[in-house]
Amino acid sequence: MARRETPAAGPGSRALVVDVIRSAAAISRVELADLTGLTQPSISNIVRDLIADGIIHEVGSADSIRGKPRKLISIKQAFRFGIGFHLGPDTVTCVAVDLTGGVVGREVVPRQPADRLAGQFDDFTAGLDLPRDRVEGLAIVAPTPYPGGPEAPDLHALRAELADRLGLPVMVENDAAAAALGEFWSRRVSREQAFGCVYLAGGIGAGLVFGGALFRGASFDAGELGHMSIDYAGLPCPCGNRGCVERYASMAAVVDAARADGRLRLDPAATVSSAYDTVARAAVHGDAVAFDLLDRAAGHLAVAVTSMVNLLDLGRVVLTGPGVALAGAIHARRLRAHLERTAHARQRHPVVVELSAQPRDAASIGAAALVVQASVAPGHTNTPPA
Repeated sequence: MARRETPAAGPGSRALVVDVIRSAAAISRVELADLTGLTQPSISNIVRDLIADGIIHEVGSADSIRGKPRKLISIKQAFRFGIGFHLGPDTVTCVAVDLTGGVVGREVVPRQPADRLAGQFDDFTAGLDLPRDRVEGLAIVAPTPYPGGPEAPDLHALRAELADRLGLPVMVENDAAAAALGEFWSRRVSREQAFGCVYLAGGIGAGLVFGGALFRGASFDAGELGHMSIDYAGLPCPCGNRGCVERYASMAAVVDAARADGRLRLDPAATVSSAYDTVARAAVHGDAVAFDLLDRAAGHLAVAVTSMVNLLDLGRVVLTGPGVALAGAIHARRLRAHLERTAHARQRHPVVVELSAQPRDAASIGAAALVVQASVAPGHTNTPPA
C-alpha cells in the first residue's frame, strides 16, 4: 500500500522536520519519515534543502536492522545566529544564540534610549566577531504593559525603526512568551508535548508552546497568568481586577510584604530586584521569616499555575525569571506538591516541573530563539500586528 502523505506535507512540513531533528539531536531520514508521517521523497527533498541552507548536516551513521548503516543528521549549531535584547527597567540584556539555542555571547548594559539600540546591536555582534551575513535578525522583548501600569516603550514603532536601520528582520514579543520559546527550543522539548513556562519577575507571566509554536491568543495577549484572580474579594490590582495572583506572588509583592512585616532589614532605597534577592538569600540560608514570606508567595502561585495546567492539560512546566534565580527550589517544591494533590490529570500522566538553568537571562535567550525559529522553521512564526 502506498504511504499517504499527512497534511504536514504542506507549508509547515519544513518546520515539522526541523522540530523533530532539533528535539532528537541526531536522527536518520527513515526515522524522520516515521515520526513526521511524510513520505521518503518529501523527507529527502526537505533534508536536501536544509543541508544546502546550512541548517543541518550529516554527523555520522548508526547501525540498521537491514545491515546498511543509516546516515544521521543534526542541527548545524554555529552556522547561523539569533540576537535577543531584553529591555529591563534599568538594563538591556543582550544575548546571541546558535541554531540549537545555545548561548554564544551575553552582555548586560545600562538601559539606553531606543535610538541607541541599533548601535548596541552593532557593538555586541562585532564584539563576538559574528559575521553579519550569518546573523538572522534581532528580537526585542519587554514586559507586557497593562492599563494603569507603568509606561512601556512602543515596541512596534521600535521594530520598524530598527529593521530599517539594521537591514535585518526585527521581531518584538513579551518577555514571558519569549522565555517559554527559549526553554522549549534549548531543552529540545518535543513538539508533541503541551509545554508551559512561568516567568516570575516584577510581575508574573506565562508562555505556552503547542505543536512547536507559541500560543498567542486572539489579541496576542495569551499568558497573562499574573492577572488570574485567586481571590475575587482580594487586593485591588492596577489592572482593575481584584485578587490577581501577581498581587500576592510576584517579586514586588514579596518585597511589599517583607517591608510591611518589618522584621527583615531591607534597604529602603533598594530596587525591587535587589530587595527581593535579599529576601531570597535569607530564605535559603535558613531565615524563618524570609522563608515564610517566599513559601507563602509560592503557595499562591501554585494555585494559579495548577489552574493553568488543568485548563490546558500541560505535561511540562518550567519556572523561570529572576524571581526563581536564588530560591527557585521553594517555588518548585510548592508547585510539585500542589499538582500531585490537585492536578486534574494526575492519575493519567505526571506534570513535570523544572527550574530554568538560566532564569535571569531566560527572556533574552528566548528572544534570540524567536529569531532562530523564524529563520529555520518559519512555519511556526506569526508576528503581532503593528
